[in-house]
Amino acid sequence: MQEMKITQTMKRQMTLALAATLIMTVQAVAQDDWANIGRYAQANSEITVQPKAVFMGDSITQCWYDADPGFFNDNNFACRGISGQTTSHMLVRMRKDVVNLHPKYVVILAGTNDIAKNNGFIEVDDIYGNIVSMCEIAKANRIKPVICSVLPVKQYKWRPEVTDCADRIIRLNSMLKEYARQNRFTYVDYHSAMKNAENGLPEKWSYDGVHLTSEGYEVIEEMILKVLK
Repeated sequence: MQEMKITQTMKRQMTLALAATLIMTVQAVAQDDWANIGRYAQANSEITVQPKAVFMGDSITQCWYDADPGFFNDNNFACRGISGQTTSHMLVRMRKDVVNLHPKYVVILAGTNDIAKNNGFIEVDDIYGNIVSMCEIAKANRIKPVICSVLPVKQYKWRPEVTDCADRIIRLNSMLKEYARQNRFTYVDYHSAMKNAENGLPEKWSYDGVHLTSEGYEVIEEMILKVLK
C-alpha cells in the first residue's frame, strides 16, 4: 500500500513537471524572434532625423558598418544588416527596419544566404520573389528601391555541399537586373565589377570568398555613392 502511494506521488510530480515544461516551451516559442525584428528596435527608436537610405541585408551589410562606420554616419545612412539572414527574414523586417524610418532609398543587398541554404532549400524564383516583394513594399511607401546584385561566390565554406552557387547567383542577378529595368529601379552591379575568372571573389577583396575586406568595401562604397549622391 505504501509503495502504491509513492508511485502515485511520483506520477503527480512527473505530470506537474511535464506541464511546466510544456508551458515554458510554448512561452519560448512565442517569444522567439525568428526574423530578429528586435535587433534594431532601440536604434530605430533613437532616430531623430530621417535617414537618406536604409541598407537592408545580411552579414555583408552588418560587417560593412563595422568596417567603416563613417560611411554610414557621415552620409546619414542607416545600416540594418543581420548576419545569417535570408530574404525571407528581411521581408518580415521591412516595415520595422525600413518603412517606419521613412528613408528616401532602401538599398537591398540580399540573397547569398538563400543560395547557401541557410534557411533550407529555396528556388531562385522564390528568392527573386522575396526581393520583388521588398521593392513593392518600398514603392508603396514612396521609398526608392536600389537593388544590388548578389556578390560573386564560388563556394561557401560553411556549405561545401552547395556546388552550383556561382551559377545560381548569376541567374538571380540576371532576373533582378531585368526586374529593375522594367520598373525603372536602380540596379547596382557589384557582381560584374568584382568577379574573378571563376565567378567568385578575388582574395584581395574577400577573406573567405563571401565576405568583404576593407578594400572590398571601398569598391562597393564608390559604386553605391554614385547612385545615392
